Amino acid sequence: MASDQHFIDFIIDQINSSGRVTYKKMFGEYGLYFDIKLFALVCDNKLFIKPTSAGRTFIGNVVEAPPYPGAKPSFLIEDKLEDADWLNELIRLTVEELPEPKPKPKKKSK
Repeated sequence: MASDQHFIDFIIDQINSSGRVTYKKMFGEYGLYFDIKLFALVCDNKLFIKPTSAGRTFIGNVVEAPPYPGAKPSFLIEDKLEDADWLNELIRLTVEELPEPKPKPKKKSK
């Protein structure tokens, strides 16, 4: 089941206080970006945050699940979706710890 636009709009409203969060539709689901860093996925109307040690410490009792079959487990966030301050702090900690994205190779010209 694909995520719906209402759910992604709700998540973006909760976490976009800085104005630096964007999303991209990917195969009916969504990738969430802070500037250019992919930090979360929204799949089946559920929020999955990339795992980091700072995020694990902040959350405490972590629930991990793969966002889609075959994916590595991520932090599944369900009971704190209404708490914008908590979500923003988790995202700040996560983004700080995530590495910068690798540059994409340039296409060879013909």
